[in-house]
Amino acid sequence: MATRVSDRGPGPDGYRRAQRGLTRLLARDVRRLRRLILPQRLRETVPDWISAVQAIVDQYAAASGALAADWYEAQRRAAGVDEAFRVTVAEPPPAEQSEASLRWASKDVWPRDPDDPRTTPAQREPIERRIEQASRKAEGAAEKLVLDTGRATVQQAVREDRQATGWARTAALNACAFCKMLALRGAVYEQDTANFQAHDGCHCGVAPIFRGQRFELSDKAKEWERLYREYAAPHSGDQLRRFRRALAEHGHLPAAD
Repeated sequence: MATRVSDRGPGPDGYRRAQRGLTRLLARDVRRLRRLILPQRLRETVPDWISAVQAIVDQYAAASGALAADWYEAQRRAAGVDEAFRVTVAEPPPAEQSEASLRWASKDVWPRDPDDPRTTPAQREPIERRIEQASRKAEGAAEKLVLDTGRATVQQAVREDRQATGWARTAALNACAFCKMLALRGAVYEQDTANFQAHDGCHCGVAPIFRGQRFELSDKAKEWERLYREYAAPHSGDQLRRFRRALAEHGHLPAAD
């Protein structure tokens, strides 16, 4: 008889809390680096700030990958798998990827002509406000880069482990409508599935499924599924908007995790 596994419970919830705790520390450290950006020396100090944030991202990405490896091995033991297997932690994000994300985060810092019609409202803010906004965007970008390493570690392990059959996306209670909609698909992601759509602020996880296991949505996720089928599924091309509205009207968006 197949063993039931779900998107919630002591295992998934504990792992989610561990990764959330890691990203809180990450945000604290990224915030502290804001002092490296000097308004009077942007050209010299912004590149230094980007390099410093990149170093922090690499450090926390390794920690996220290690948490994911421990989580995978714990789930494997819980599934009763005896065959030996070693999880390889995924590589941190490529330098060019993290640099591009941080350059995007800091693009409004640079001075613009306020009379130029192409200048955005954000670029017209005082310099200190622009630096603050850049730091906040960098926090979100860094968090995604770090959590992607953990997610990639589990996906990579599923591809390499002969005892794994696939993986399921798990969404927190306070996840957005987009993430909840994808999580409703359950364990449809097979071993060779590499695609994981995430956004800044996304805390969705990857739950491995092993031979002899059957994935079922938690009660909360089943309620999201009911709302999706009733209010969104019949409306091709408009499902996400309708699902978002249904979640909000029924008290599921936002919610505390």
